[in-house]
Amino acid sequence: MFKRSEEQSQQRALLTGQRLRSYAFALLTRRDYSKAELTEKLNRYAQNPEEVKQLVEELSEQNYQSDQRVAELTLASQIRKGKGPKRIKQALKTKQIENDLIADEIHNIDWVEQAYQLKVKKFGEEVEKDPKLKAKQMRFLQYRGFDLDVIIKAIQRKVD
Repeated sequence: MFKRSEEQSQQRALLTGQRLRSYAFALLTRRDYSKAELTEKLNRYAQNPEEVKQLVEELSEQNYQSDQRVAELTLASQIRKGKGPKRIKQALKTKQIENDLIADEIHNIDWVEQAYQLKVKKFGEEVEKDPKLKAKQMRFLQYRGFDLDVIIKAIQRKVD
């Protein structure tokens, strides 16, 4: 039985040419991958790493694969999840994408408003007087990836 699974994995690991290209398109139709992620996935099943590198470059030139698009989708997704700039940068680093691709978008976001909305959702609109509860709110927002100055403004903000 062990021998059979070994043979199957060897057969699967020999993708080249059109079959490798088809597999790449199949991956990209499901979701967007960064260059690094796509290369890693394809190398698992490819016979020649050089062919994978060339294919990923070609897909990128033809705009089937775009690190810019992946970065923008990651930014939008992380903001929806209530993450701050530090956590967003960490997510991009995990996907091996440069922060420069969305640096302007990150700077144009009102992080105080994002942190405030998250605080209101979790703890309510009241400005907390108790130091323990205030510290709890600060820890929550720090974990979510917000900077300390943004956190202080958000938890001290009164209802408009």
